[in-house]
Amino acid sequence: MKASRKPVQIAILLAVLLIGGYAVGTTLFASGGNSVPKVGGKPNEFNLVDLEGNVHRLSDYAGKPVVINFWGSFCPPCVEEMPEFEQQYNKWKDRGLTILAINLSEDTLTVNNFVRQFNLTYPILRDVDRKTERSYGLRSYPTTFFVKADGTIMEIKVGGMTQQDIDERIERLLAA
Repeated sequence: MKASRKPVQIAILLAVLLIGGYAVGTTLFASGGNSVPKVGGKPNEFNLVDLEGNVHRLSDYAGKPVVINFWGSFCPPCVEEMPEFEQQYNKWKDRGLTILAINLSEDTLTVNNFVRQFNLTYPILRDVDRKTERSYGLRSYPTTFFVKADGTIMEIKVGGMTQQDIDERIERLLAA
């Protein structure tokens, strides 16, 4: 009886290892339906709250050109380009442009003071749990997604931009 136990134990151990390995592998490598957005693809949906408590869904802006900018007040290039986005927003909003600035989990007081300091009027959204940041696969800040009116990503810019850089991209975005 003992001689037949050994092969059974080995078979059970192998089965457990195979099933466990499969479960771990599929968990680690599954996209979960939300892969990192890429140029030519669609940006991931999000539901985020602005500073007044209003919920903004990316789908609310379907059919409009959208600039999604991930930023933080701790990031010098972000600080430099936020007022430039304000100028561009004022220049292009009558043509349907929307800018959604997603703050990277800073506290309310810091974000409110920053917005007041620069008189920002476009929507400032809060990614408190960083879920949106993770779903977009961000690696550095600022990162900006230029989304065409048809809902596809025209360009992803990692790093800061000058006013001219932003203006050129928005002109292409509106022409697309």
